[in-house]
Amino acid sequence: MKRAYVRIYGRVQGVWFRANTKEMADKLGLKGWVRNMPDGSVEAVFEGDDENVEKAIEWCHRGPPLARVDRVEVEYEEPQGETSFRIRY
Repeated sequence: MKRAYVRIYGRVQGVWFRANTKEMADKLGLKGWVRNMPDGSVEAVFEGDDENVEKAIEWCHRGPPLARVDRVEVEYEEPQGETSFRIRY
């Protein structure tokens, strides 16, 4: 079990980043959340098996088709026992 806090910078708001992140996380069986930040970035937490958390991080380097990802920061944390993946507002 692994937990990653991810911050994504670039053109990542207004391009369906959150919805696509949720869809990808659901397909990978990950738990956690994603939300827009006031500075224009997106932050997310992925919790699940090691391989799928790493796949989610890889996906964040590309994002959905309309996104332009400039930078991704990742911090690993202790798992918190997330029970679902949700979009935070």
